[in-house]
Amino acid sequence: MTRFFLRWLINTISLFVAVSLVQGVTMQPGTNWLSFAWLALIFGFLNAMVRPILKFLTFPIIFLTLGLFTLIINAFMFWLAGSIGSSFHIGYAVAGIWPAILGGLITSLVSMLLTAVFRDELR
Repeated sequence: MTRFFLRWLINTISLFVAVSLVQGVTMQPGTNWLSFAWLALIFGFLNAMVRPILKFLTFPIIFLTLGLFTLIINAFMFWLAGSIGSSFHIGYAVAGIWPAILGGLITSLVSMLLTAVFRDELR
């Protein structure tokens, strides 16, 4: 159970950093940490359920591009989490494909960095 909460915290921080740094991504008014926590739950659920299906279906493209197509999958997951969150009035808006790619990339990098820092706690 501790692992779940730590992953949730890592996702929350990585989404906050991505939304703060990327120009074309705007949060809805009245956003606080609780909103980011709910978005992290949505993002984590999508990464656990939808992402493996997308990677399986696009495996030939991922293979041909030497893994670079996963950036597009990350961008789609970043956009989809914000879109679903917006329907619950806790999301963010992405202004185009480049902010989505950059937001997905930043989210992945921050998550990877924090996972490396808290590696022992995640075991």
